[in-house]
Amino acid sequence: MAFNVRTVDLAKLNSLTKYPSILTYHTLDPKNGGLMEEVTAFTGTVIGTEKVDGTNSRVICLPGGCYLLGSREELLYCKGDLIGNPSLGIVDALKETADQLCDGERAEITVYYFEVFGGKVTANSKHYTGAQRVSVRLFDVVALREFDALLTQPAAQIAQWRDDGGQSFADEATLERIAAQHGLTLTPRLFAINGAELPRGIHDTLAFLQTRLPESQCRLDDAAGGKPEGIVLRSPDRSTIAKARFEDYERTLKRKRTKM
Repeated sequence: MAFNVRTVDLAKLNSLTKYPSILTYHTLDPKNGGLMEEVTAFTGTVIGTEKVDGTNSRVICLPGGCYLLGSREELLYCKGDLIGNPSLGIVDALKETADQLCDGERAEITVYYFEVFGGKVTANSKHYTGAQRVSVRLFDVVALREFDALLTQPAAQIAQWRDDGGQSFADEATLERIAAQHGLTLTPRLFAINGAELPRGIHDTLAFLQTRLPESQCRLDDAAGGKPEGIVLRSPDRSTIAKARFEDYERTLKRKRTKM
């Protein structure tokens, strides 16, 4: 398929390449946003990576050498444009990386997902930098080989395909190879344990987070506060993935103490 980014339906392409929502390790209570006792089931090896509090960003490499940059929700820049959307500094942070990642011919659409953090990206940027430095960490890659057929589908069907896990994400070994090949930094790898070793109780999980990630490994300077956001748990093939945030556990336990 000859790919022309100037004629493709950008709304569909945006939906096709969005990063899907990640469930919490303990199920969220839809009534109050607290955590319930049910946990995500992991079998075999579980890899823990630091969850960085930044902005979810995309480098979308297209057949023909063109690329797009986007936030989680919208497209911000196309290769060769004179003006890009300055939202959250994503374009400035990723444009040079995109030039390097997307400089070769490819038959598929490849999407590299980064966390852009530091600067003034979020209210918690102070935990990563005291000098408003900005950095990026790669956390996932997806290859879309049947994009031509997918882009002919109605927008609602594309969104449903994505939400049902249709995207083919790279496994851990491939992620490591891609990062090494292109000189990219992955989100910090904290541990690899058996799923049976994961805590199941809410209190025990908070203690687990505190032990495994006492401070952020993504501090960009000595003036950074260093308070971490949480841990992402994932199987090596990424078939199972969940997030565990300090804030969710602290808030849930505070509510329980208040009720008692």
